[in-house]
Amino acid sequence: MADKITASELKSKKDDFVIIDVRELDELASGKVDGSVHMPLGLAIRNAKKKQIEDLRDKKICTYCGTGYRGNIAADELNKEGFSAVTLDGGYPSWDSN
Repeated sequence: MADKITASELKSKKDDFVIIDVRELDELASGKVDGSVHMPLGLAIRNAKKKQIEDLRDKKICTYCGTGYRGNIAADELNKEGFSAVTLDGGYPSWDSN
């Protein structure tokens, strides 16, 4: 299980992270974290395994989704591939309500 970061922590440290939204395209209508990169879960995992996001290897990554479940999977898989990733606790709803 990946480490978690709260919405308030992420908001105060936002510039320190590359933020990846792992939700599906149809979920983006509810809003997104400003400056986040959209990369659905399956694509994020494939990109990490195929070494297609090596430019992010030396950066801190925060993943998020609609509930926290997929964000955790993404962060866990990225960490297994040698990245430094955490997930937004509670997903986008926690960001939107904070």
